[in-house]
Amino acid sequence: MPEPDRFPAIHDLGLCAKLVTFADGLSEAANRAALALRAAVEAEGWTGVEETSISLASTVIRFDPLALPHAELEARLAALLAGRDWYAAPLPTGRTLWRIPVALGGAHGPQWEEAASLAGRDPEAARAEILSSRTRVLTLGFAPGQPYMGELPPNWDIPRMTELNPQVPGASLVVAIRQLIIFAGPAPTGWRHIGQTAFQCFRPGAAAPIALAPGDEVTWREVSAEELAEIQAEDRSGDGGATREALP
Repeated sequence: MPEPDRFPAIHDLGLCAKLVTFADGLSEAANRAALALRAAVEAEGWTGVEETSISLASTVIRFDPLALPHAELEARLAALLAGRDWYAAPLPTGRTLWRIPVALGGAHGPQWEEAASLAGRDPEAARAEILSSRTRVLTLGFAPGQPYMGELPPNWDIPRMTELNPQVPGASLVVAIRQLIIFAGPAPTGWRHIGQTAFQCFRPGAAAPIALAPGDEVTWREVSAEELAEIQAEDRSGDGGATREALP
């Protein structure tokens, strides 16, 4: 939970950025606050602010200190932070709900049963939990457009592996520490490989190369291995058979 005597806290991040931290670990409230503050800073349109982004529990504001001095930006941020309860702020508008097809277990999710066991569930109960989950894109990282999505129920607070998976395919679904990730490309990982999608998080050359945005929400539609193969063969959009709708 947030600690009012410590958070939110404003820090310098190098010469040209400020970091506003809402907690020292992930929580729904801290992520909500980071998303809301980022949207508020964007809406302010301050001259000198060049880019904003978020991590799991922080907002980053990159700026030109010649156009917006450090002290002035810090004062503006402090005033903005004092103006509301950011932990209870509404989520930003303009978000998207995605429903993404996934094949769980088997050859497409070789560590599915291990992950289910660590979560204290048999494979069918674990399947029901994952397929009924509605997770938020908490942040993007590690690779272009790669989403960290959560949080799953507390029983899914399973640790990373002690050894690496040498490589999981692009569009793999992996799980650890109450979060799901769709891999943007083939990569080694310490997270358990539980499923496969055809969803392309990063689409070089597209008008919008980053498919998902922090604050978007994701649900799942289970498909068979054969259905997934058909989607992979036929999809040209990168959506991998996903549907989307605007969130209010």
